[in-house]
Amino acid sequence: GASEVAFRKAVSERYPHDSFVIADKMPTFLITEESQVEPIFKEQLERCGVDYFDYYLVHNVSSFSQVGWKYVDTFGFCKKMKDEGKIKKLGLSTHANAEFLDNVLSEHPEMEFIQLQINYLDWENEGVEARKCVEVAHKYDLPIIVMEPLKGGFLVDVPKEAEDIMRSYNPDEAPISWAFRYVAGIEGVFMVLAGASTLEQMEEDIAFMDNYKPLNEEEHKIIEEVTEIINSQIAIPCTKCNYCISSCPANIMIPKLFDLYNNEKIQGLDIGAFSAVGNAYRNYSCLEGVGIASDCTACEACMKECPQQIDIPSLMPEVAKTFETETYGFTKDD
Repeated sequence: GASEVAFRKAVSERYPHDSFVIADKMPTFLITEESQVEPIFKEQLERCGVDYFDYYLVHNVSSFSQVGWKYVDTFGFCKKMKDEGKIKKLGLSTHANAEFLDNVLSEHPEMEFIQLQINYLDWENEGVEARKCVEVAHKYDLPIIVMEPLKGGFLVDVPKEAEDIMRSYNPDEAPISWAFRYVAGIEGVFMVLAGASTLEQMEEDIAFMDNYKPLNEEEHKIIEEVTEIINSQIAIPCTKCNYCISSCPANIMIPKLFDLYNNEKIQGLDIGAFSAVGNAYRNYSCLEGVGIASDCTACEACMKECPQQIDIPSLMPEVAKTFETETYGFTKDD
């Protein structure tokens, strides 16, 4: 709710609603009872300081959150809010596969848009099925909002071999621009979400999209080459959604450790060799109240939360083996 309060103070208390667009979402994974839904929605409106949402999503519709949207009539409540004018456009977001999505949309024709995880690395990914999900959206004539266009920031700093190919075609265009142009050019896409954390990043993202040009045929072929290079090096397809963290009894910052692991593997260094990434892992291990990879008990609670269906416990020993070495001051007793 902190972002909603920040929005109210920075935007809605200073500008009329017709000068901005705001979206919010119903957190289905937190809902277990019908009585929770209305209070959550009312609190969101109050926190944001608005009378209605321009876009509202039944969030993270998937099998592991179905208690919050299938057994609790969250869709029905949101439809009622739309009828009352408190929602202008009603949609859903999902990390589910295409078949699951098709089944959900067939039961909910009231949806007016959809938010999907799309980026060039996931386009043909068998787990994400981005292309197939886009085809389902087209089947139901739903406009698309893109989330994860940079795959959790991974496509900002692609391997040097991949970036060299991009730069050889256009020396002045950064990999992040290629990623944004790729998703923005997909049929049906009307909005691309960017996770900017600074004003500078926001201005940069806007510049990429201002008067952008879709990728041409040659550029699409280059993206295919880049995808092959990255896929040959990426180890864990984590998007840093952070859903897994709250369920971890050891409080392991799982996405952070996977991000460090992926970056270490892309560098191709031998285990035990010193690197800035390994040093970052050591610094992380010194933080109070967080777990390291070797603290994993393989309870599998995290797996129930993971939209990417990653077998997290099976990967933790490899993360520990990579970073928890004598090079960084770890001992067998750590």
